[in-house]
Amino acid sequence: MELATLAGGCFWGVEELFRVLPGVLKTEVGYTGGETENAQYKDVKTGRTGHAEALQIQFDPAQTTYQDLLLYFYKIHDPTTANQQGNDIGSQYRSAIFFHSAEQKSTAEKVIARVNQSKVWPNPVVTQVIAFKKWWSAEQEHQAYLQKHPGGYTCHFERKIQFT
Repeated sequence: MELATLAGGCFWGVEELFRVLPGVLKTEVGYTGGETENAQYKDVKTGRTGHAEALQIQFDPAQTTYQDLLLYFYKIHDPTTANQQGNDIGSQYRSAIFFHSAEQKSTAEKVIARVNQSKVWPNPVVTQVIAFKKWWSAEQEHQAYLQKHPGGYTCHFERKIQFT
């Protein structure tokens, strides 16, 4: 089992799309990337904690690769807008990859280069590639939110694009 930590806007929509992918064993939404201890939604949503709403994905590398997860990540959010996804604006909604190893960092950089080279997105990728430090699980009401509230807000969807 391996771990991927990604931020691509509101974590509800990101989790809903990733949780059903083959090879994904578990998903959990939470907060990372800032300095505030014991991060909570009420604080993170203000944009003053430095944290991003993020998703941790436990996956089986025999069924899916880290690269494949990242390529999917670039299909479900706009990686060219700094601190914004849809109507969600603020640093807590930034695009970021929090790598857990030198290999993940290298893979992330190669995938970003591939996405940029493909010209699928009209502007360059602004996704941050940051060393993972610490994780705070989001409150229970945010876990599997769109499963609990099928009509809930999301600005995420899978685009039928290829990064050649």
